[in-house]
Amino acid sequence: MPRLVRSAALSDYVELSRSLHLDPYAMVSACGLPPACLYDPEIKVPVHAVIRLLEESASRSGAPDFGLRLAENRTFANLGALSLLVREQPTIRKALDALAGYMSLHSEALHVRTTEQDELVVVELIIDTDRPVPMRQAVELALGFLHRSFQRLFRERWRPEAVCFALAAPKRTDAHRRFFGTDVRFNEDFNGIVCRKSDLEVAVPAVDAAMAKQVKQYLDTLASHRSSSVSDNVRECIYLMLPSGICSAEKVADRMGIDRRTLHRHLAREGLTFSSIIDSVRAELAARYVGNRDRSLASIADLLGFSARSAFSRWFRQQFGCSVSEWRTAELPATKRTTSTLSSE
Repeated sequence: MPRLVRSAALSDYVELSRSLHLDPYAMVSACGLPPACLYDPEIKVPVHAVIRLLEESASRSGAPDFGLRLAENRTFANLGALSLLVREQPTIRKALDALAGYMSLHSEALHVRTTEQDELVVVELIIDTDRPVPMRQAVELALGFLHRSFQRLFRERWRPEAVCFALAAPKRTDAHRRFFGTDVRFNEDFNGIVCRKSDLEVAVPAVDAAMAKQVKQYLDTLASHRSSSVSDNVRECIYLMLPSGICSAEKVADRMGIDRRTLHRHLAREGLTFSSIIDSVRAELAARYVGNRDRSLASIADLLGFSARSAFSRWFRQQFGCSVSEWRTAELPATKRTTSTLSSE
């Protein structure tokens, strides 16, 4: 089953595409999306189709910052009921925790992870798709949405130190620096926003704890009715745990609150194995990372959880039938191959 996202992700798409001389209804139709997704925010649509729509829109309009433009007017209202919970948190850190805990109600593919590094907090956004696809516009839309929403909600309290992209730098970066108003870095190991821990712990006045409790109960009810397979949960854990270098079946089972044998048994019922899922996730990420020629093979090996570059190189040849250098120097780069595959679907 494809991962789904609320069509609220396409808010303002009609206006933006028309301003760039695109036909929004023809564009969504070409990408296999229903016309209703342009005016009903609660329709669940395939994530990969939305990602393709954004890439096609940027390409055909000649606007390489299409994702950022789409994020310009975003607020937390875009998240529906989840926005009510985020708004009533006592600190920005708590608001981020609420967002991370319930983001799956908005998108099954978007995950928020916060990690601490000394006095800094890294707010990382991970887009988990079922296949390796070019997604610059989706990444920039997601980070742009997060930044703009927190900026409008918390105003001067939201003071990110830097915005980081695991993407090659575009030819021009002025649109990014204007949008984020802070240090923007490319070719990083993650897509996310870096903040000072002290800034995130500042109290937010006039929150309603009773309202937050009621909304949380409602969201818990919604979450309990979600049909999520064991393999979906395993993929999510792998995405989050790979860079740590300790992404084993046992560690993933612990994270899910079950033992390793139970994990393998559930996956077997779906006709899957832990090894096949971790290879699938690594293949998707590898195609994305290798497509960025500015990224070293050593850093890619680390991001994919390999203990050595040589182990990554052997695995890559087994998965793709060629070496990384052969992949990078092929007549069609990885991203173009993927785009061609999508266009033929």
